[in-house]
Amino acid sequence: MIQFVTVVVGLAWGDEGKGKIVHALSPRYDMVCRWNGGPNAGHTVYIDGKKFKTHIIPTGIFSGRKCVIGPGCVINVDKFLEEIHYLRSNGFDTSLIKVSPRAHIISESHIRYDNYYLKEKLGTTGNGIAPCYSDKMMRRGVQAKDGLPKEFLWDGELKGKILCEGAQSVWLDIDQGNYPYVTSSSTLPYSACSLGFSHKDIHRVIGVAKIYDTRSGNDPLFPESLLDESNEVFNRIIEEGGEYGTTTGRKRKVNWLSLPDLVKAIKLCGVDQLIINKCDVLEKIGCFRLYDAGEMLEFKNMEEMQTYIRSVVEEKTECWIRFSSSKDGI
Repeated sequence: MIQFVTVVVGLAWGDEGKGKIVHALSPRYDMVCRWNGGPNAGHTVYIDGKKFKTHIIPTGIFSGRKCVIGPGCVINVDKFLEEIHYLRSNGFDTSLIKVSPRAHIISESHIRYDNYYLKEKLGTTGNGIAPCYSDKMMRRGVQAKDGLPKEFLWDGELKGKILCEGAQSVWLDIDQGNYPYVTSSSTLPYSACSLGFSHKDIHRVIGVAKIYDTRSGNDPLFPESLLDESNEVFNRIIEEGGEYGTTTGRKRKVNWLSLPDLVKAIKLCGVDQLIINKCDVLEKIGCFRLYDAGEMLEFKNMEEMQTYIRSVVEEKTECWIRFSSSKDGI
């Protein structure tokens, strides 16, 4: 029987630090579930100073929690088994990892199509995600029950306190993002219900953002010029913030926080609690800026910037705010 569900969702363009939030919360829950995406996503956590990465497996594995990859996800079998081996060799109990038999399998033809037709045009990771979802919608996909070792298949039962881990973020959502520069699944928190529970079971939605915006892949909203060497401050943020993709290793484009987009995302997702990460990065470079009301605002220090963000968010939404640094949990 489900007691309640908490959903963690990204409020920008991905890479906000959802993994470390889920990792910090996981000991309080019985199950940690992923509801969307595939190995195009990535979460990074630090345990006793050592860095660990996952791509499809929920970060609840680091806390010894049962981890479920839901029916809305897509699986590359070889990469999944590699990730199992990586976790097992680092001492984690991989028997806790289960996959919905209704998740779909990424084939070699999906990967080839992605790399030939989509990667350069749309800036995809080339992992075959979009073609796999396309075949799913065309009713010609292969499900995990027919393509994954039986030992990993989930019985579909949810029990106790459930923590749902989102991949990508609001503005990469297939319906809400800047189409076609989006991901291939729904990233909004209520899509987590695809795991098999009612929206009435959700008691809390935690939204995660950064104190500045970043974007991987192609998108006219984040032009390539943001990576120019002349953008010295942005390049310093990339280095100080470690803004390189967990899955691809490519540089993320950086821009100042768009406060109107953040407020819109909070409202769209029904966020109860907001965590804004990486405040220490701007403190290290000594530059405090954001966009609001159609202009760029500059502040004397982080405290002044945080006060402004808090006042706007509290005026326009009803969520609680916490500011965090790179290595903080929650």
